[in-house]
Amino acid sequence: MAMRAIAFLMLGLMLGGCMQETLEPASEVGWKPRDKELMANLPYAQANIPEEYRRHIVDYTRKEAPGTVVVDTDNKFLYYVLPNGKAIRYGIAVGEDAQAWSGIAKIGRMEEWPAWIPTAGEQQRLGPLPAYVTGGPHNPMGSRGMYLYANGKDTLYRIHGTNQPEYIGQAISSGCIRMTNENAIDLYNRVKVGTVVVVLAPTTQSHVASTSDADQPRPF
Repeated sequence: MAMRAIAFLMLGLMLGGCMQETLEPASEVGWKPRDKELMANLPYAQANIPEEYRRHIVDYTRKEAPGTVVVDTDNKFLYYVLPNGKAIRYGIAVGEDAQAWSGIAKIGRMEEWPAWIPTAGEQQRLGPLPAYVTGGPHNPMGSRGMYLYANGKDTLYRIHGTNQPEYIGQAISSGCIRMTNENAIDLYNRVKVGTVVVVLAPTTQSHVASTSDADQPRPF
């Protein structure tokens, strides 16, 4: 077990260069007037995100081209690859084992403060849910939606914000890749339609909700 733990630790270090990281201060640069208005009136409590899941600039040793998005499902990190062996690393929430998705996709559509239409599967697993939820900070899609397409078709998986930031760093969502609303805005301003997204397949057992987790509203 000790050797296995060391192996997983080394994998994380190789992927994100965690030995040399610099916290990138949160910034409202790039926020639009609507963002400032909605983010000033949040209907949820701000979560204390552990430092490892805050936004960092890290050394990056994989070979993806600058501008690529890479999702490390096991370690709950999303990387935006920069030039010269660097990347911006964000903490995320990912899907549970049964809802996880992996593969190579592209961002096929982007939307600010998107509406949410629960799928039939979400209604079955989590319902009853409203048929349509307007965009805003109360919405599980949060501040930004980046919709993943593969082979020209919508995969139904998204990178998006959240109204439950306390779950960042866990595998507990319905399969989508969730970021804090602040980080979702930051990433949205860096990517474009056509950006390549690599979602690495999980290799470790995902987080299983504890009894205390089960008492909380289920995230989407």
